[in-house]
Amino acid sequence: MKMIFGRSWLASLSFLLMLLNLPVFAAEHGTANEAKAMVQKALDAMKKHGVDATIAEINKRDGQYQDKDLYIVVYDVNGKNLAHLNPKMVGKDMMDLTDVDGKFFIRERIELVKTKGKGWQDYKFINPTTKQIEPKSMYVEKYENVIVGCGIYK
Repeated sequence: MKMIFGRSWLASLSFLLMLLNLPVFAAEHGTANEAKAMVQKALDAMKKHGVDATIAEINKRDGQYQDKDLYIVVYDVNGKNLAHLNPKMVGKDMMDLTDVDGKFFIRERIELVKTKGKGWQDYKFINPTTKQIEPKSMYVEKYENVIVGCGIYK
């Protein structure tokens, strides 16, 4: 069999096909920069149109605040969910919500924005595209009396 780059042609072809698929796979997952940009988009809308109007837009779930596996969440400073991809979470007190490791991630999120105003937080959550519990990093910023966040799955 003819060798290409020291490998059989079949192995070389398989390797090249794998490389061609990498950008497609990576494009399905949001990046940290995209998550921060989506939070900024929501904050800009809140400053321009008001908090309540922006929350109403986010809860329409029409894609304006969703991209790939990224989506905006909004909480009040007491842990009540105001906007989420999952409509069953909206309006619920999430202060005592824990991840699979027992981490009170909403409490931690609130403390983070109270002390630093913004930042990244790690926890585990169900990925809406894979339906699996996965490690997640959430970027959050406080604006007026709300916390706006967007997370990336690792």
